[in-house]
Amino acid sequence: MIRVAIAYFVIACVLIAISFVLFPFLGVPDWGTRLLPAVCALGFPVALALSWIYERTSGGMVRNAPISRSSAKRLDVILFGVTVTVLSLAVASHFWSTAGSGEQDGLPQVLPDEAIQSQVRYPDNSIAVLPFVNMSDDADNEYFSDGISEELLNLLARVRELRVISRSSAFSFKGKEVDIPTVAQKLNVAHVLEGSVRKSGNRVRITAQLIDVASDSHLWSGTYDREMGDIFAIQDEIAASVVAELKVRLLGTAPTSEEINPEAYTLYLQARHLGRQYSAESMEHSNALYQQIVDIEHDYVPAWSGLSTNYLNQAANGLLSSEEGFDLARSAAEKALAIDPGYAPVHVNLGWIAYGYNNDAAQAARHYERALELDPANIYAIRSAATLLNSINRPEEAVMLGQYFTARDPLTASGHTNLGSSYLLVHRWDEAIASYQATLKLSPGYIGAYYRIGVALLLKGDTVAALDAFSHEKDEEYQVKGKAMALHDLGRHEEFEAKLAELITRWGSDWPSEVAHVFAYIGDADNAFQWLNQAIEQNEEGLIEQIFHPFYDAIHKDPRWDAVLRRMGCSPEQLDAIQFNVILPEESS
Repeated sequence: MIRVAIAYFVIACVLIAISFVLFPFLGVPDWGTRLLPAVCALGFPVALALSWIYERTSGGMVRNAPISRSSAKRLDVILFGVTVTVLSLAVASHFWSTAGSGEQDGLPQVLPDEAIQSQVRYPDNSIAVLPFVNMSDDADNEYFSDGISEELLNLLARVRELRVISRSSAFSFKGKEVDIPTVAQKLNVAHVLEGSVRKSGNRVRITAQLIDVASDSHLWSGTYDREMGDIFAIQDEIAASVVAELKVRLLGTAPTSEEINPEAYTLYLQARHLGRQYSAESMEHSNALYQQIVDIEHDYVPAWSGLSTNYLNQAANGLLSSEEGFDLARSAAEKALAIDPGYAPVHVNLGWIAYGYNNDAAQAARHYERALELDPANIYAIRSAATLLNSINRPEEAVMLGQYFTARDPLTASGHTNLGSSYLLVHRWDEAIASYQATLKLSPGYIGAYYRIGVALLLKGDTVAALDAFSHEKDEEYQVKGKAMALHDLGRHEEFEAKLAELITRWGSDWPSEVAHVFAYIGDADNAFQWLNQAIEQNEEGLIEQIFHPFYDAIHKDPRWDAVLRRMGCSPEQLDAIQFNVILPEESS
C-alpha cells in the first residue's frame, strides 16, 4: 500500500509536469491545467483503497496477499526510474522556463505579449494598411507606392468607427519576410489591407486586397488601371470597399480625398517621403519640392503643413537654429491655417511651437485641444497632448492617452517610453517597468531605457536590481546619475560621493537639473534648490517636462518648492488657469 501511494504520487507529478509543457501547445485552456491536479488529488484515496483490497497477479485482480520479495524489488526499481524521470522533468522545466523568459543579470522581464501588445483586444473593425509593393520599372517610384498606401491609411483613419494602426507600426514590416498572421498578431488587428502599385508615365495600376486574418481569406480585392487624374477616385473607391466589407455602420458621411493637380500630388508624396529621411540633403530637397507644390497649388494645405513640419524637424536635429527653425515653422503653419482653420496637423505643429519654443503651455493646450476636436484619433495630437498633460501635472489623463497611443502604434519604442514616464508620475512602478521593457524589446539600444527601469526599481524599493539596471545603461550620464542614487541607498557612501562628484564635474554645468534630482532624492533640500534654481536661470531645455518627477517628492513640503513652481509657471493656481479638455475618441464596440 505504501508503494502504491508513492507510485501514485510520482505518476501524478509526471502527468502534471507534462501538462504544463504540452497543454499550452495543444491549445488547452488554463482551467485544464488547473483541473488536472484536483483530479489527481481526488483519485488518491480511491487508489489507496483499491491497493488495500486488491492486487494484480498473472491470474488477474485478486484479494490482497502478502507481496513477494521479488515483486517488491521489481516495484522498487520501477519507482526509482519514475522518480528519476520526475526529477529530470523538473530540472528541464526550470531550465526551459528560465531560458525562455529572457531573464538575465537579475533584471525584471516581461512576456512579449505584455510588452508590446495593447491591453485592449481589437474587435472586428480593426485594420492595418501595409505598404503597397512598388511594381514600377523604376525603383525610385517607391515613394509613390508608399505614399498611396499612407493616403489610404489616412483616409480610413478618418472613419471614426474604424480602428486603424498608425503608419509607423504598419510600415515597420516593409521589406521583411513576415506572414500576414504574424503581422496581425503583432499589430493586434483583425484585418489587413495590402496591395501593389505600378506607375508608368501618366498611368497607374493599383491592386488591393482585404484579408480577414482569422479565416486567412480574402474578403475583397480590386484592380484599378486608370490615368493619374483618377488617382483620388481610386483611393476613395478602395476605402469605400473596405468600409463596406467590414460592415461598418457610418455615423456620418464617408471621407473622401482632396483632389488637386496630379503633378502637385506626385510631388507632395515625394516631398513627404524625403522629409522623413532626416538628412540635411533630403530635408532641403523636400523643402524645395514643397515650394514647387505651393507654386502650382497655392492653397494646398498639406504642403504648407509638411513644410512647417520639416522646419521643426530641422531645428530639432540641429540643421537650423531654434530661432530660425521655429520662426519658419510658425510662418508656414499660419499660412496653412489661413487657408483651412480646420486642418488638425497644423494645430499640432503650432502646439509644438508654443510648448517647445515659447514655453506657453496655455497656448499649446488650445492648439492640441482644437486638433483633437477636429481629428480625435490623430495619434500625433494624442502623443503631444499626453506630454503636455504630464507637464501640467495631470498624469492620470496622460496615462489614458498613452495607452490609446500605444494601442494604435504598438511597434514604436518611443510611445512605450512616454507611457512608462506617465506611469512613473502616478507611482505605478510595475507598469512603468513593463513599458520600458517593451521599449527595449522593440529597440534594444534605446538610450535611457535601462536608466528608467532602474529609476522605477529604485522608487519601488528594489535597490539592488536598480543598480544592476543602471549598470546596463549605455548613456554615461544616466548611468553615473543612477548609480549615485542606488549607491547612496545601499550605504556605500564613498562610492556615492565619487559618482556624485563625477556627475557634477562632467554634466552639472549643462544639465543642472540632473544634479538637483540626486540631491532631492537623498533629501538634501538646500543643494537641490541651489541646482534647480540654476537650471531655471539658464532656461535648461526640457525642464518643465520633469518638474513633477517623483525625485522631487522629498522636498515638496519645503516652502521653497512653491516658489520654484510659481517661477516656472507651474503652481497649482497657474496650472488650474490652463483650460485643456481632452476626451478620448469614442469607438464602436
